[in-house]
Amino acid sequence: MYFFPYNNPYYQYPYYVNAPPMNNYTRHSEYWDKPAELYENRFETVRQNNNILRDYGPNPFVVNINEASKQNNTYRTALWTGPHLQVTVMSINVGDDIGLEIHPEVDQFLRIEQGQGIVQMGKRKDNLDFERRVADDFAIMVPAGTWHNVTNTGTIPLKLYSIYAPPNHPHGTVHVTKADAIAAEGGSQGHTSISGRTQEEWVPYTGFSENKD
Repeated sequence: MYFFPYNNPYYQYPYYVNAPPMNNYTRHSEYWDKPAELYENRFETVRQNNNILRDYGPNPFVVNINEASKQNNTYRTALWTGPHLQVTVMSINVGDDIGLEIHPEVDQFLRIEQGQGIVQMGKRKDNLDFERRVADDFAIMVPAGTWHNVTNTGTIPLKLYSIYAPPNHPHGTVHVTKADAIAAEGGSQGHTSISGRTQEEWVPYTGFSENKD
């Protein structure tokens, strides 16, 4: 989880995105002859600047996803959106959850970077028969057409990142709070997200209907 490829006091902090080219594959020439304090102050400022967390897609992009996930304090922020894949970072408050949702045509990967919780999945909204405890370093795979939810059961915010294939949210999406996300999806508290379509439209894919017993 904590990987430091260069044991060098002048090595550029890995969270800084789209860094300048390296010389001899070992160092960043721009900062090699400058005091450590200079670049440390510069990149501390970058890490504290929430503007760094924005959608960089579909351009080439490199990021320390662990640091980005922990830095994020929004319910959801799109970090990279391309034509076939999307990466978002999420922060779930203590005692809260992502919200029951389904993506009929989207596979989803989530990885916990901080905190602990419970993930529930199932083919029916009213029968989430798959349940597992998850914590830091755990990965979750959600097949398309599967109802799912993640609940924060810990004492600190649950920090994670999510990968959708294909993308599930508009480019540049930022939902500061869960309520913002619900409003953006045209729902209300307790609303279940179905990738922008009504439940009736997705019944053939999920086997779920509000009229079923």
